[in-house]
Amino acid sequence: MSLWVKICANTSVADAQMAVNVGADAVGFVFASSPRRVTREQVAAITPHLPAAIEKIGVFVDSDFATIAETVALAGLTGVQLHSSNEGDLAAQLRARFGPSLRILQVVHFGKDASAELQAVSANGFIDAVLIDSRTVNAVGGTGIPFDWQTARATVFDGACALKLIAAGGLTPANVAEAITTLQPWGVDVASGVESSPGHKDEQKVRSFVANARAASAQQ
Repeated sequence: MSLWVKICANTSVADAQMAVNVGADAVGFVFASSPRRVTREQVAAITPHLPAAIEKIGVFVDSDFATIAETVALAGLTGVQLHSSNEGDLAAQLRARFGPSLRILQVVHFGKDASAELQAVSANGFIDAVLIDSRTVNAVGGTGIPFDWQTARATVFDGACALKLIAAGGLTPANVAEAITTLQPWGVDVASGVESSPGHKDEQKVRSFVANARAASAQQ
């Protein structure tokens, strides 16, 4: 199976199209407090310009079901990424509302409780994949800081979880190959690591990230 690559935190048609053109599978849009935050209306003006096959993922932090459902419908999203303490109910509600076509990703922050959290998500039944991210005191994502890949390989990316695992947090064109070799994830996700400034993508970095990720995956 080929590696799934998501370029997250897009704020313009040009950046989203660039990700598509260099071979990404998915683009992400942040609907949470962030320098990269966008509105439903902004994304609704972007998604019609993207191919139907490209996944369009909305990132939500502690949003309620009504807000997420309205945003999915208005912005033309095909998936959601949930940073939330009540993801069980949310995922079930979203699945009931949108059916199997909506990709539901749950974020688990790497740390001492990651394995237990992953087991809980695995038992949920409505989650399609889990994004393993780093976290700081002030940020739940987009930190630009990698987690401990060696420890994560032994404790989280060890094959015990049946769900698809996506590596995120501090990935760049320079280190994505090492991350893939170490973790052997189903997918990778990048935001700040391919930017020229917050919310603005650097074409060469995006191109190099996707190329380096594909090359490393092909050697697995």
